[in-house]
Amino acid sequence: MAIDTSESELPREAPSEQNGQAPASQEPSRADLAARLDQALERAHRALLAAQHSDGYWTFPLTANAQMNAEYVMFNHFMGRVEPELEQRLAKYLLETQQGDGSWSLFHGGAGHLTTTVEAYAALKLAGRRAGDDAVTRARRWVLAGGGIAKIGVLARFYLAALGQVSWDSTPAVPPEIALLPKWFPVHMYKLSAWARPIVSALMLLQATRPVAKIPYVEGVLELYILPPHFTRFARRRGERAWSLCNLFNLADRGLSLYDRHAPPGLRARALLHLERWVLERQDANGSWAGIQPCYLLTAMGLKGLGYRLEHPVIRKALAATHELIWELGDKALYQPCVSPVWDTALAAKALLESDFPADHPALKKTAGWLIRNQIFRRGDWSVKRPGLAPGGWAFQFYNEWYPDVDDAAVVLCVLANSAVDDMDGCRRALAAGAHWVMGMQSSDGGFAAFDADNNAHWLNQAPFADVEAVTDPTCADVTGRVLEMMGTVGVAASHPVAVRAIKWLKRRQESDGSWRGRWGVNYIYGCFSALAGLRAVGADLGEPWVKRAVQWLKLRQNADGGWGESCLSDKDPSYRGRGPSTASQTAWALIGLLAGEDEISESAVRGAQWLLERADETGLWEEAEFTGTGFPNHFYLHYAGYARYFPLMALGRLRRRLAPRADG
Repeated sequence: MAIDTSESELPREAPSEQNGQAPASQEPSRADLAARLDQALERAHRALLAAQHSDGYWTFPLTANAQMNAEYVMFNHFMGRVEPELEQRLAKYLLETQQGDGSWSLFHGGAGHLTTTVEAYAALKLAGRRAGDDAVTRARRWVLAGGGIAKIGVLARFYLAALGQVSWDSTPAVPPEIALLPKWFPVHMYKLSAWARPIVSALMLLQATRPVAKIPYVEGVLELYILPPHFTRFARRRGERAWSLCNLFNLADRGLSLYDRHAPPGLRARALLHLERWVLERQDANGSWAGIQPCYLLTAMGLKGLGYRLEHPVIRKALAATHELIWELGDKALYQPCVSPVWDTALAAKALLESDFPADHPALKKTAGWLIRNQIFRRGDWSVKRPGLAPGGWAFQFYNEWYPDVDDAAVVLCVLANSAVDDMDGCRRALAAGAHWVMGMQSSDGGFAAFDADNNAHWLNQAPFADVEAVTDPTCADVTGRVLEMMGTVGVAASHPVAVRAIKWLKRRQESDGSWRGRWGVNYIYGCFSALAGLRAVGADLGEPWVKRAVQWLKLRQNADGGWGESCLSDKDPSYRGRGPSTASQTAWALIGLLAGEDEISESAVRGAQWLLERADETGLWEEAEFTGTGFPNHFYLHYAGYARYFPLMALGRLRRRLAPRADG
């Protein structure tokens, strides 16, 4: 890795105040710090290796909000496949994550969220809880105080309509004929992101067929209506101005709803056949679609709406695949938004390599082999925008060949570039194909997005079906920084045209305070560390004022305890940028950013390292309850259990390398 290991002095003068408070502890000597780091790294190595699967990969639980468990319960009841014992474990998890006021939140410690609470309520009713039960009563009171069922989001309406609890007319219009629109048309399927495309396809199938699985009245949620159902008007997003884009979309939605009721039968049949073929072609080998929970569930529901029975091979495979998202927790069960083995494996291996764990260790050789075997050479949906680009990426999950991820591929390539494997020719081929694919996914603005290039029709986020405002895949600082880090790792210099454009993009997109907004992590700390790590690795000039501003921003956001933290609320409220209780993953990100952004070991970096060293548990790892991953800003957040395990190891390993010349002498 391109990590500076030149000699530098630890600060000797009294530390300056951070956030208005001076640290109480005295800075350790270089030798003392190196010794503590050695002990911590050795313990973390052992603990991380103990979690490795025998095939060479790592995977840790991925937690979102209560909607995941709730939607799986609703899905099973719609599909006619109820598993009572599993359902009770899913319900127990819901009950244990309910907040004191009766609601469920989007992230740990967050305010109650109405849609999440309605879906959790519905799942508990289906699982046998009754309206008079304490947890159900508290949830109902909270929902009714917040405006009732009429204010739920779009996906919740589709699930509840499929169970007969809301009218199909409450769902926004997504006629299947949209799938027939050509690519030159202002609106077409490939304007949507890699995750929105299959979700919207499933919604089209559902709305065109409008299936309903009847459930007993006692298991329903009619008590969440404030007005009788036939008088209830479900909420729409409204623009501030009469002719705002959001309001224009609402007008269009009314027109499409009218069309939907009178669609020409021949055209409708053609559109449904096209969608059916499109969906079936994209079913992965394990039976899933696109590797994420909404596609696993909604696509199978859409096919049932078309008339597919449970005995059909496609549905049998799909139902089996849904079990892969269950993470057992003893007497309760978590339903994950997806599984993350490639991401977890690449970052765990990267942390080991960057903390001087032997590259030729059998565990890492096995990991490198597993990663090479999972490289994807199918031409997926990304090839619509890049038809001349040869494949060679990696997905986030075990199975997701249609949608490889630039971010994952970049980290995998960093690992393979530093790995010792028996088949070096195979490794070089994987590196060449992977680097070519990743660099070829650069968007025309110079930045990189996660799954597609030039997926920038952001106006579509105002559409009625896009209430989570995330149906496009924008270029972002974290993925752009990660690609730069990969390029530097495989030997591409800052003078390469792809790097030049990416660096210019980062400079243009930097916030006025010196930070960058992260897209896939929370939030500005994540964007800042990713950008700085990439700039150092590729050999950019770290002495430029704009780079120094980023380093200074990190230092100014350090908490009095020496750590860093940032609330998910920073997506909505600028006062939370870089502010929040210290967490292991965010402290590690900030420490990596500081070490990347300057050659000396600053006082802030030492204090951050001390925070991590003092908070490792008896096994040598770190834990955190906070959600530090982002799915959709403002709407969907993630807790990666692995983040608090491998990112601190990565950060302390980089610091130990920086200390090596003086400490070893």
